[in-house]
Amino acid sequence: MVKTVPQLYRYIYDRAERATQVGAFRTWASQFTASNLRELIERTKPSVVVCTHAFPCGAMAQYKRMYAPDLPVVGIVTDFVVHPFWIYRNVDAYAVATPEMRSTLIARGVKPERVIVSGIPVDQRFAAPRLPKDELRRALDLPIDRKIVLMMGGGLGIGPLDLMMRALGNVDARVAGAIIVGRNAALERRVIAAAEHTDYPVRALGFVDNVYDYMHAADVLVTKPGGLTSSEALAAEVPMILVKPLPGQEERNTRYLVSRRAAVRADGVAGLTRAIGNVLSSGDRGGRLRASMRALRRPDAADAVAERILALAGGGA
Repeated sequence: MVKTVPQLYRYIYDRAERATQVGAFRTWASQFTASNLRELIERTKPSVVVCTHAFPCGAMAQYKRMYAPDLPVVGIVTDFVVHPFWIYRNVDAYAVATPEMRSTLIARGVKPERVIVSGIPVDQRFAAPRLPKDELRRALDLPIDRKIVLMMGGGLGIGPLDLMMRALGNVDARVAGAIIVGRNAALERRVIAAAEHTDYPVRALGFVDNVYDYMHAADVLVTKPGGLTSSEALAAEVPMILVKPLPGQEERNTRYLVSRRAAVRADGVAGLTRAIGNVLSSGDRGGRLRASMRALRRPDAADAVAERILALAGGGA
């Protein structure tokens, strides 16, 4: 729906965000899913259930009401806003990214002691490079005598990479592009074909398991504002330029990060070209972005969340 009819998705998201009561369809869907989970949960007997998406969180809240009120459930919100679809008073713990999100949960009836402001959990390897930048670029086959612009389209490769490539070609600086297209083979082929006609070096990659290396090697990141990618960039302190946010969560992520001066939003080829040039210039725009990112980064979020899960599972205090 997000890819094919984004305006409809935005309408549904906004309508649900303003709703004061749970709709009948949502209740039925949670009950149906909870009943289908029963055999799995009774067979595996989990000590705790962790949900990283709003829909399973709702299903597990319903499961607790129907079958197992004492089964601990944790919700880990992986965006910088919390949609009402996340919020259930019988969920035992929430981990959120910001104090504002905690306040929203409490205002909706969640007990304060159940909500920790942990940040969004990411791999701790985003927090510090494993090699000096020049050595890392050599290891990744990236030029050391150019500014590196990392472009990402998310794990499914649905970002506007063609727009990013056109904009980069207009930047008045010696640049090179590293493009991670994710799990989208068709898009990877198109990017490789387009790279043959650029005036700057381009390295195109599919899905990689060392995104942290590329972030540490880059001078700027151009990306869609998914919660995890944004949190990884914050941990790595690579300046972010956000493009074409999807309706709903990504739009809210963009507003939050831009309002905190931790990212720049750019629209269209001309706007993106200008934003990249400003961040790469000899001025201190990139430095100001990094300073703001430093105030938001939570590289130890995974540890804090793991401790909370362990305590609920009976393995800690």
